[in-house]
Amino acid sequence: MQPARTLGFWSCWSLTVGIMIGSGVFTLPAVLAKYGLMSFGGWLISGAGSILIALTVARLAQRTTRSGGPYVYAHDAFGDITGFLIAWGYWASYWIAIPAVAIAFAGYLPVLSPAFKTPMAQALAALALIWTLTLIAVRGVRESALAQLAMTVLKLVPLLALIGLGAVAGQVENLPAANPTGAHPLPTLAATALLTAWAFSGLEAGCLPAGDVRTPERTIPRAVVAGTVTVTVVYLAVTAATMLLVPAASLAQSTAPLADAARAFGAWGPGFVALGALVATAGALNGVIFVAGQLPMAVALDRLAPAPLARRNGGGAPFISLLLSSVLGSLALFANYTRGAIDAFAFLLAMSTITALAPLLVSAAAELRHSWRSARGWAGVAALAGLYCLFAIIGSGFEVIAWGVVLLVAGLPIYYLGRAKRILAAESPT
Repeated sequence: MQPARTLGFWSCWSLTVGIMIGSGVFTLPAVLAKYGLMSFGGWLISGAGSILIALTVARLAQRTTRSGGPYVYAHDAFGDITGFLIAWGYWASYWIAIPAVAIAFAGYLPVLSPAFKTPMAQALAALALIWTLTLIAVRGVRESALAQLAMTVLKLVPLLALIGLGAVAGQVENLPAANPTGAHPLPTLAATALLTAWAFSGLEAGCLPAGDVRTPERTIPRAVVAGTVTVTVVYLAVTAATMLLVPAASLAQSTAPLADAARAFGAWGPGFVALGALVATAGALNGVIFVAGQLPMAVALDRLAPAPLARRNGGGAPFISLLLSSVLGSLALFANYTRGAIDAFAFLLAMSTITALAPLLVSAAAELRHSWRSARGWAGVAALAGLYCLFAIIGSGFEVIAWGVVLLVAGLPIYYLGRAKRILAAESPT
Protein backbone atom coordinates (compact mmCIF):
# COMPACT_ATOMS: atom_id res chain seq x y z
CA MET A 1 0.00 0.00 0.00
CA GLN A 2 1.30 3.46 -0.93
CA PRO A 3 2.09 5.40 2.27
CA ALA A 4 0.66 8.86 2.83
CA ARG A 5 2.80 11.65 1.38
CA THR A 6 3.76 13.58 4.50
CA LEU A 7 6.77 15.66 3.38
CA GLY A 8 6.65 19.17 1.95
CA PHE A 9 9.03 21.90 0.78
CA TRP A 10 10.65 22.59 4.15
CA SER A 11 11.24 18.91 4.87
CA CYS A 12 13.07 18.48 1.56
CA TRP A 13 14.91 21.78 2.03
CA SER A 14 16.07 20.77 5.51
CA LEU A 15 17.22 17.38 4.23
CA THR A 16 19.36 19.07 1.56
CA VAL A 17 20.72 21.79 3.86
CA GLY A 18 21.00 19.54 6.90
CA ILE A 19 23.19 16.93 5.22
CA MET A 20 25.44 19.48 3.53
CA ILE A 21 26.08 21.64 6.60
CA GLY A 22 27.91 19.22 8.86
CA SER A 23 31.44 19.33 10.21
CA GLY A 24 33.06 20.92 7.15
CA VAL A 25 32.02 24.50 7.77
CA PHE A 26 33.54 24.28 11.26
CA THR A 27 36.99 23.21 10.01
CA LEU A 28 37.50 24.43 6.44
CA PRO A 29 38.20 28.13 7.21
CA ALA A 30 41.48 27.06 8.88
CA VAL A 31 42.38 24.64 6.08
CA LEU A 32 41.77 27.36 3.49
CA ALA A 33 43.60 30.11 5.40
CA LYS A 34 46.96 29.43 3.73
CA TYR A 35 45.40 30.18 0.35
CA GLY A 36 44.29 33.63 1.48
CA LEU A 37 41.52 35.44 -0.32
CA MET A 38 41.95 33.05 -3.26
CA SER A 39 40.02 30.53 -1.18
CA PHE A 40 36.83 32.45 -1.95
CA GLY A 41 37.42 31.52 -5.58
CA GLY A 42 37.36 27.86 -4.54
CA TRP A 43 34.08 28.34 -2.68
CA LEU A 44 32.58 30.09 -5.71
CA ILE A 45 33.69 27.31 -8.08
CA SER A 46 32.33 24.59 -5.79
CA GLY A 47 29.15 26.56 -5.16
CA ALA A 48 28.58 27.17 -8.87
CA GLY A 49 29.30 23.51 -9.69
CA SER A 50 26.95 22.37 -6.95
CA ILE A 51 24.18 24.68 -8.16
CA LEU A 52 24.62 23.22 -11.66
CA ILE A 53 24.25 19.73 -10.18
CA ALA A 54 21.21 20.88 -8.20
CA LEU A 55 19.59 22.27 -11.34
CA THR A 56 20.32 19.00 -13.16
CA VAL A 57 18.82 16.72 -10.51
CA ALA A 58 15.92 19.16 -10.10
CA ARG A 59 15.18 18.79 -13.82
CA LEU A 60 15.32 15.00 -13.51
CA ALA A 61 13.11 15.08 -10.40
CA GLN A 62 10.34 16.75 -12.38
CA ARG A 63 9.86 13.54 -14.38
CA THR A 64 9.28 11.02 -11.61
CA THR A 65 7.40 10.52 -8.36
CA ARG A 66 9.47 7.45 -7.35
CA SER A 67 11.84 7.41 -4.37
CA GLY A 68 15.54 6.88 -5.02
CA GLY A 69 16.88 10.08 -6.59
CA PRO A 70 20.03 9.42 -8.70
CA TYR A 71 19.33 5.67 -8.65
CA VAL A 72 15.96 6.22 -10.35
CA TYR A 73 17.48 8.62 -12.90
CA ALA A 74 20.25 6.12 -13.78
CA HIS A 75 17.85 3.17 -13.91
CA ASP A 76 15.35 4.93 -16.17
CA ALA A 77 18.05 6.21 -18.54
CA PHE A 78 20.50 3.30 -18.72
CA GLY A 79 18.75 0.15 -17.49
CA ASP A 80 18.91 -2.37 -14.66
CA ILE A 81 22.62 -3.02 -14.28
CA THR A 82 23.64 0.65 -14.37
CA GLY A 83 20.85 1.52 -11.99
CA PHE A 84 21.83 -1.28 -9.60
CA LEU A 85 25.53 -0.36 -9.56
CA ILE A 86 24.74 3.31 -9.03
CA ALA A 87 22.40 2.40 -6.17
CA TRP A 88 24.99 0.01 -4.73
CA GLY A 89 27.75 2.62 -4.72
CA TYR A 90 25.43 5.42 -3.69
CA TRP A 91 24.03 3.43 -0.78
CA ALA A 92 27.60 2.61 0.27
CA SER A 93 28.42 6.32 0.26
CA TYR A 94 25.71 6.88 2.85
CA TRP A 95 26.31 3.96 5.19
CA ILE A 96 30.03 4.82 5.05
CA ALA A 97 29.10 8.43 5.87
CA ILE A 98 27.20 7.28 8.97
CA PRO A 99 30.37 6.52 10.98
CA ALA A 100 32.28 9.43 9.39
CA VAL A 101 29.76 12.00 10.61
CA ALA A 102 29.36 10.25 13.95
CA ILE A 103 33.14 10.43 14.47
CA ALA A 104 33.05 14.17 13.69
CA PHE A 105 30.30 14.58 16.31
CA ALA A 106 32.28 12.69 18.94
CA GLY A 107 35.37 14.77 18.17
CA TYR A 108 33.65 17.91 19.50
CA LEU A 109 32.55 16.30 22.79
CA PRO A 110 35.88 16.79 24.64
CA VAL A 111 35.31 20.57 24.37
CA LEU A 112 32.33 20.11 26.69
CA SER A 113 33.63 17.24 28.86
CA PRO A 114 37.11 15.69 29.35
CA ALA A 115 35.41 12.30 29.83
CA PHE A 116 35.27 12.00 26.02
CA LYS A 117 39.00 12.41 25.38
CA THR A 118 39.77 8.70 24.88
CA PRO A 119 39.16 6.98 21.51
CA MET A 120 36.92 4.33 23.10
CA ALA A 121 34.74 6.93 24.83
CA GLN A 122 34.35 8.77 21.52
CA ALA A 123 33.56 5.54 19.68
CA LEU A 124 30.85 4.64 22.19
CA ALA A 125 29.40 8.17 22.01
CA ALA A 126 29.35 7.95 18.21
CA LEU A 127 27.63 4.56 18.39
CA ALA A 128 25.03 5.88 20.83
CA LEU A 129 24.23 8.78 18.50
CA ILE A 130 23.90 6.48 15.48
CA TRP A 131 21.35 4.28 17.19
CA THR A 132 19.43 7.09 18.85
CA LEU A 133 18.85 8.69 15.44
CA THR A 134 18.16 5.30 13.84
CA LEU A 135 15.39 4.64 16.36
CA ILE A 136 13.89 8.07 15.57
CA ALA A 137 13.98 7.23 11.85
CA VAL A 138 12.40 3.81 12.47
CA ARG A 139 9.47 5.45 14.27
CA GLY A 140 8.36 6.98 10.98
CA VAL A 141 9.11 9.27 8.06
CA ARG A 142 7.29 12.21 9.65
CA GLU A 143 9.20 11.95 12.93
CA SER A 144 12.55 11.81 11.15
CA ALA A 145 11.61 14.79 8.96
CA LEU A 146 10.56 16.87 11.98
CA ALA A 147 13.83 16.07 13.77
CA GLN A 148 15.75 17.03 10.64
CA LEU A 149 13.97 20.38 10.28
CA ALA A 150 14.50 21.22 13.96
CA MET A 151 18.22 20.39 13.89
CA THR A 152 18.73 22.27 10.62
CA VAL A 153 17.23 25.44 12.08
CA LEU A 154 19.24 25.02 15.30
CA LYS A 155 22.53 24.49 13.47
CA LEU A 156 22.02 27.70 11.47
CA VAL A 157 21.63 29.82 14.65
CA PRO A 158 25.32 29.88 15.71
CA LEU A 159 26.46 30.27 12.11
CA LEU A 160 24.19 33.26 11.53
CA ALA A 161 25.27 34.71 14.88
CA LEU A 162 28.93 34.37 13.84
CA ILE A 163 28.21 36.03 10.50
CA GLY A 164 26.61 38.93 12.35
CA LEU A 165 29.56 39.12 14.74
CA GLY A 166 31.97 39.28 11.81
CA ALA A 167 30.02 42.13 10.28
CA VAL A 168 30.06 44.12 13.54
CA ALA A 169 33.37 43.24 15.20
CA GLY A 170 35.49 41.99 12.31
CA GLN A 171 38.63 43.89 11.33
CA VAL A 172 39.78 44.28 7.75
CA GLU A 173 43.44 44.10 8.83
CA ASN A 174 42.86 40.48 9.90
CA LEU A 175 42.16 39.44 6.32
CA PRO A 176 44.92 37.36 4.69
CA ALA A 177 46.78 38.34 1.54
CA ALA A 178 45.12 37.67 -1.80
CA ASN A 179 47.53 34.87 -2.72
CA PRO A 180 50.01 34.27 0.12
CA THR A 181 51.48 31.10 -1.42
CA GLY A 182 52.61 33.03 -4.50
CA ALA A 183 51.57 30.10 -6.71
CA HIS A 184 49.87 30.51 -10.07
CA PRO A 185 46.18 31.36 -9.57
CA LEU A 186 44.79 28.43 -11.60
CA PRO A 187 46.41 25.60 -9.56
CA THR A 188 45.50 27.49 -6.38
CA LEU A 189 41.86 27.76 -7.43
CA ALA A 190 41.83 24.07 -8.35
CA ALA A 191 43.26 23.11 -4.94
CA THR A 192 40.73 25.21 -3.03
CA ALA A 193 37.84 24.00 -5.19
CA LEU A 194 38.73 20.38 -4.42
CA LEU A 195 38.98 21.12 -0.71
CA THR A 196 35.56 22.78 -0.66
CA ALA A 197 33.80 20.32 -3.00
CA TRP A 198 33.11 17.72 -0.32
CA ALA A 199 31.36 20.33 1.83
CA PHE A 200 28.52 20.25 -0.72
CA SER A 201 28.09 16.46 -0.57
CA GLY A 202 24.46 15.50 -0.10
CA LEU A 203 22.85 18.32 -2.07
CA GLU A 204 20.70 15.79 -3.91
CA ALA A 205 19.36 14.23 -0.68
CA GLY A 206 16.06 16.08 -0.95
CA CYS A 207 15.33 14.12 -4.14
CA LEU A 208 15.44 10.68 -2.56
CA PRO A 209 12.16 10.43 -0.60
CA ALA A 210 10.02 11.40 -3.62
CA GLY A 211 7.47 8.70 -2.78
CA ASP A 212 6.78 10.44 0.54
CA VAL A 213 6.66 14.02 -0.83
CA ARG A 214 3.51 15.94 -1.71
CA THR A 215 3.56 16.91 -5.43
CA PRO A 216 7.24 15.84 -5.67
CA GLU A 217 7.63 16.97 -9.28
CA ARG A 218 7.16 20.58 -8.07
CA THR A 219 8.30 20.48 -4.45
CA ILE A 220 11.63 18.66 -4.84
CA PRO A 221 13.20 20.82 -7.59
CA ARG A 222 12.44 24.03 -5.69
CA ALA A 223 13.69 22.64 -2.38
CA VAL A 224 16.95 21.21 -3.75
CA VAL A 225 17.94 24.35 -5.65
CA ALA A 226 16.91 26.64 -2.76
CA GLY A 227 18.83 24.47 -0.29
CA THR A 228 22.00 24.50 -2.40
CA VAL A 229 21.88 28.28 -2.80
CA THR A 230 21.29 28.65 0.96
CA VAL A 231 24.35 26.57 1.79
CA THR A 232 26.56 28.38 -0.73
CA VAL A 233 25.70 31.76 0.80
CA VAL A 234 26.22 30.48 4.36
CA TYR A 235 29.62 28.95 3.52
CA LEU A 236 30.88 32.15 1.88
CA ALA A 237 29.61 34.35 4.71
CA VAL A 238 30.99 32.14 7.50
CA THR A 239 34.42 32.00 5.85
CA ALA A 240 34.45 35.79 5.45
CA ALA A 241 33.37 36.35 9.07
CA THR A 242 36.03 33.98 10.40
CA MET A 243 38.78 35.68 8.39
CA LEU A 244 37.64 39.08 9.64
CA LEU A 245 37.63 37.96 13.30
CA VAL A 246 40.85 35.86 13.46
CA PRO A 247 44.27 37.12 12.30
CA ALA A 248 45.52 35.22 9.27
CA ALA A 249 48.56 33.70 11.02
CA SER A 250 46.44 32.43 13.93
CA LEU A 251 43.70 31.13 11.64
CA ALA A 252 46.15 28.98 9.66
CA GLN A 253 47.21 27.24 12.91
CA SER A 254 43.75 26.87 14.42
CA THR A 255 42.17 23.46 15.05
CA ALA A 256 38.80 25.05 15.87
CA PRO A 257 38.59 28.18 13.71
CA LEU A 258 34.97 29.05 14.39
CA ALA A 259 35.47 28.61 18.13
CA ASP A 260 38.45 30.97 17.92
CA ALA A 261 36.35 33.47 15.97
CA ALA A 262 33.58 33.21 18.57
CA ARG A 263 35.94 34.42 21.33
CA ALA A 264 34.83 37.91 20.31
CA PHE A 265 31.48 37.02 21.93
CA GLY A 266 33.23 36.55 25.28
CA ALA A 267 34.22 33.52 27.37
CA TRP A 268 31.03 31.68 26.42
CA GLY A 269 31.66 32.00 22.68
CA PRO A 270 33.77 28.84 22.02
CA GLY A 271 31.35 26.64 23.96
CA PHE A 272 28.45 28.13 22.01
CA VAL A 273 30.14 27.24 18.71
CA ALA A 274 31.10 23.77 19.96
CA LEU A 275 27.46 23.15 20.85
CA GLY A 276 26.51 24.39 17.38
CA ALA A 277 28.99 21.93 15.86
CA LEU A 278 27.40 19.08 17.81
CA VAL A 279 23.94 20.05 16.57
CA ALA A 280 25.27 20.44 13.02
CA THR A 281 26.88 17.01 12.91
CA ALA A 282 23.90 15.35 14.62
CA GLY A 283 21.57 16.96 12.09
CA ALA A 284 23.76 15.82 9.20
CA LEU A 285 23.81 12.28 10.60
CA ASN A 286 20.03 12.26 10.98
CA GLY A 287 19.69 13.10 7.29
CA VAL A 288 22.32 10.55 6.26
CA ILE A 289 20.55 7.76 8.16
CA PHE A 290 17.19 8.76 6.65
CA VAL A 291 18.60 8.65 3.10
CA ALA A 292 20.49 5.39 3.75
CA GLY A 293 17.13 3.76 4.43
CA GLN A 294 15.49 5.17 1.29
CA LEU A 295 17.99 3.76 -1.23
CA PRO A 296 17.67 -0.01 -0.59
CA MET A 297 13.89 0.42 -0.46
CA ALA A 298 13.85 2.09 -3.89
CA VAL A 299 15.94 -0.71 -5.44
CA ALA A 300 13.82 -3.39 -3.81
CA LEU A 301 10.63 -1.80 -5.18
CA ASP A 302 12.12 -2.33 -8.66
CA ARG A 303 12.83 -5.98 -7.75
CA LEU A 304 16.60 -5.49 -8.05
CA ALA A 305 17.17 -6.11 -4.32
CA PRO A 306 15.60 -8.46 -1.74
CA ALA A 307 11.91 -7.66 -1.25
CA PRO A 308 12.12 -7.28 2.58
CA LEU A 309 14.21 -4.12 2.08
CA ALA A 310 11.08 -2.41 0.72
CA ARG A 311 8.97 -3.29 3.74
CA ARG A 312 7.60 -0.31 5.69
CA ASN A 313 6.21 -0.11 9.20
CA GLY A 314 3.10 1.74 10.33
CA GLY A 315 4.97 5.06 10.27
CA GLY A 316 5.98 4.58 6.65
CA ALA A 317 9.65 3.95 7.53
CA PRO A 318 11.61 1.29 5.57
CA PHE A 319 12.73 -0.17 8.89
CA ILE A 320 14.72 -3.15 7.57
CA SER A 321 16.73 -0.92 5.22
CA LEU A 322 17.34 1.55 8.04
CA LEU A 323 18.52 -1.13 10.47
CA LEU A 324 20.78 -2.76 7.88
CA SER A 325 22.42 0.55 6.98
CA SER A 326 23.06 1.45 10.60
CA VAL A 327 24.46 -2.00 11.39
CA LEU A 328 26.94 -1.67 8.52
CA GLY A 329 27.79 1.88 9.60
CA SER A 330 28.40 0.70 13.17
CA LEU A 331 30.72 -2.08 12.00
CA ALA A 332 32.65 0.41 9.86
CA LEU A 333 32.90 2.73 12.86
CA PHE A 334 34.77 0.23 15.02
CA ALA A 335 36.76 -1.26 12.12
CA ASN A 336 38.21 2.15 11.31
CA TYR A 337 38.74 3.44 14.85
CA THR A 338 41.95 1.39 14.89
CA ARG A 339 43.33 4.10 12.61
CA GLY A 340 42.62 6.79 15.21
CA ALA A 341 39.71 9.22 15.05
CA ILE A 342 41.24 11.70 12.59
CA ASP A 343 42.61 9.08 10.18
CA ALA A 344 39.33 7.16 10.35
CA PHE A 345 37.35 10.30 9.58
CA ALA A 346 39.61 11.21 6.64
CA PHE A 347 39.44 7.74 5.08
CA LEU A 348 35.69 7.30 5.53
CA LEU A 349 35.04 10.82 4.25
CA ALA A 350 37.11 10.25 1.11
CA MET A 351 35.33 6.96 0.37
CA SER A 352 31.91 8.47 0.99
CA THR A 353 32.65 11.43 -1.27
CA ILE A 354 33.92 9.40 -4.23
CA THR A 355 30.98 6.97 -4.11
CA ALA A 356 28.54 9.90 -3.99
CA LEU A 357 30.09 11.69 -6.99
CA ALA A 358 29.65 8.78 -9.41
CA PRO A 359 25.81 8.76 -9.17
CA LEU A 360 25.77 12.53 -9.75
CA LEU A 361 27.98 12.12 -12.82
CA VAL A 362 25.60 9.46 -14.20
CA SER A 363 22.62 11.70 -13.34
CA ALA A 364 24.20 14.46 -15.43
CA ALA A 365 24.67 11.97 -18.27
CA ALA A 366 21.00 10.94 -17.98
CA GLU A 367 19.82 14.55 -18.27
CA LEU A 368 22.23 15.20 -21.16
CA ARG A 369 20.84 12.18 -22.99
CA HIS A 370 17.24 13.25 -22.38
CA SER A 371 17.60 16.94 -23.28
CA TRP A 372 20.23 16.83 -26.05
CA ARG A 373 17.71 17.13 -28.87
CA SER A 374 14.80 18.88 -27.17
CA ALA A 375 16.35 21.37 -24.73
CA ARG A 376 19.93 22.34 -25.59
CA GLY A 377 20.13 24.83 -22.72
CA TRP A 378 19.40 22.16 -20.12
CA ALA A 379 21.75 19.81 -21.94
CA GLY A 380 24.47 22.44 -21.50
CA VAL A 381 23.73 22.71 -17.77
CA ALA A 382 23.95 18.91 -17.45
CA ALA A 383 27.23 18.82 -19.41
CA LEU A 384 28.81 21.43 -17.14
CA ALA A 385 27.53 19.61 -14.04
CA GLY A 386 29.05 16.38 -15.35
CA LEU A 387 32.40 18.07 -16.02
CA TYR A 388 32.41 19.45 -12.48
CA CYS A 389 31.73 15.96 -11.06
CA LEU A 390 34.52 14.53 -13.21
CA PHE A 391 36.88 17.27 -12.04
CA ALA A 392 36.12 16.47 -8.39
CA ILE A 393 36.47 12.72 -8.95
CA ILE A 394 39.89 13.07 -10.61
CA GLY A 395 41.01 15.43 -7.87
CA SER A 396 40.18 12.83 -5.21
CA GLY A 397 43.40 10.96 -6.02
CA PHE A 398 44.27 7.52 -7.35
CA GLU A 399 43.95 5.57 -4.10
CA VAL A 400 40.43 6.80 -3.36
CA ILE A 401 39.32 6.27 -7.00
CA ALA A 402 40.75 2.72 -6.94
CA TRP A 403 38.87 1.84 -3.76
CA GLY A 404 35.72 3.35 -5.24
CA VAL A 405 36.05 1.16 -8.35
CA VAL A 406 36.63 -1.92 -6.17
CA LEU A 407 33.49 -1.09 -4.19
CA LEU A 408 31.39 -0.72 -7.35
CA VAL A 409 32.76 -3.93 -8.92
CA ALA A 410 31.95 -5.79 -5.69
CA GLY A 411 28.29 -5.18 -6.48
CA LEU A 412 28.40 -7.12 -9.77
CA PRO A 413 28.21 -10.65 -8.27
CA ILE A 414 25.28 -9.56 -6.12
CA TYR A 415 23.46 -8.15 -9.16
CA TYR A 416 23.97 -11.28 -11.28
CA LEU A 417 23.07 -13.62 -8.42
CA GLY A 418 19.82 -11.72 -7.95
CA ARG A 419 19.22 -11.69 -11.72
CA ALA A 420 19.65 -15.46 -11.91
CA LYS A 421 17.14 -15.92 -9.08
CA ARG A 422 14.65 -13.63 -10.82
CA ILE A 423 14.97 -15.60 -14.08
CA LEU A 424 14.48 -18.90 -12.28
CA ALA A 425 11.43 -17.54 -10.47
CA ALA A 426 9.93 -16.30 -13.74
CA GLU A 427 10.49 -19.65 -15.48
CA SER A 428 9.21 -21.86 -12.65
CA PRO A 429 5.60 -23.10 -12.98
CA THR A 430 3.08 -21.32 -10.77
